[in-house]
Amino acid sequence: MTVPCEILVEGPAAAGEALVLTAPISFWGGVDPKTGRIADPKHPQHGENIAGRVLFLPGTIGSSSASAVLLELVRAGLAPAAIVMHEPDAILLLGLIVAREMGWPAPAALKLDRAIHAAFSGKRLEVSPQTGIRAAA
Repeated sequence: MTVPCEILVEGPAAAGEALVLTAPISFWGGVDPKTGRIADPKHPQHGENIAGRVLFLPGTIGSSSASAVLLELVRAGLAPAAIVMHEPDAILLLGLIVAREMGWPAPAALKLDRAIHAAFSGKRLEVSPQTGIRAAA
């Protein structure tokens, strides 16, 4: 079964293991741009790596620097394979838009109600901005 999503930022189809965050995160100080690891020691998924994974965000904790951190992750090849958000965060998404303008391959960002996020936890997923999210066979 494929779950359709709203496209927030266009990007290529992708595949990866789902990382469903159980709490909002600040990318500024919360994610290490040199490793892709969740660096905030108070975050429930502290130590998990977001690189190459389908990252489900229940929300973000604002910082105008979030876009810069995401841009650095894209540049370093440590960005998520795709980002699935409950609500759009214009500051964070700006990082993807700037990466595209610079010619760097950046993941798609999609919108999906957070009530559905947990159903994907730990599964290997295929994400297509055109069709949505589905568990890989």
